[in-house]
Amino acid sequence: MNKKIIALHKDELKDISLDIVSIERIDTSVQVAHRDDHYMFIIQQSGRFLLELDFNEVLMEGPSLCFVVPGQVHRYIDCKNCKGWLVFIDNDFILKQYREIFNTYLNVQQVVSVQMNEPSFALLPLIETINKDKSMPLRKTLLNSALETLTGIIISKIIESQNSKIITNSQKYATIARYKQLVNTKHKELKQVKAFASLLNISPLYLNQVSKEVTGFPASHWINQETLLEAKRLLHFTSLDIKEIAFELGYEDHTYFSRFFKKNIGITASDFRKEKT
Repeated sequence: MNKKIIALHKDELKDISLDIVSIERIDTSVQVAHRDDHYMFIIQQSGRFLLELDFNEVLMEGPSLCFVVPGQVHRYIDCKNCKGWLVFIDNDFILKQYREIFNTYLNVQQVVSVQMNEPSFALLPLIETINKDKSMPLRKTLLNSALETLTGIIISKIIESQNSKIITNSQKYATIARYKQLVNTKHKELKQVKAFASLLNISPLYLNQVSKEVTGFPASHWINQETLLEAKRLLHFTSLDIKEIAFELGYEDHTYFSRFFKKNIGITASDFRKEKT
């Protein structure tokens, strides 16, 4: 059976680990949905930038920051009067703690509005200068420090925008980071909150409470979101029929999957496929 393929941009940063592109150079007319094997950050000083991120349209207006994690399906739709940078960073430059925080806020808060005097706007020219000077002593160390600062600033703004009172190194935060990792890898075989709670050695009630406190959503939301996102990808990028997709996602009863999809998305799986074709 022929399948469409989600383009995966890989090894683009193999030799350089970092690439910085002016937003003004982006040609939205040739953009197709794709994945990256590295992080992308949009540092926008002004303008209106519209992109599609995991099948949802995301609008950046005025001074804004945005992050896209490896594996997220995305494409640029429109860019008007934009000024700023797209920063592509190899995973090795992102601290493990920061990667966990980005995953926690994935599909919760990936874009945040900022002020005109946003520190990252002043930091980017410095990073560009260091990156271009191949002969600079301690260049890699300096880049590591600068990129750690940049990603830390973005995370700080995201947490601030959520009015989060959860300390990122707290036990509650660690619990949700681990929970979302498990959901990402086991959502096809496990569908109930109690099954994930058991793996985490906590009660379903506690998992639900912590999920609401950290992310604003109950624990079941993240199981459903992961399943629905994978369903959308399969509907759009493969020629599998609805029954095959249901089976691929761990549903023995394809009619139950169809009801689940329509209840959460508002249209049938077949209609979603037609809209995206």
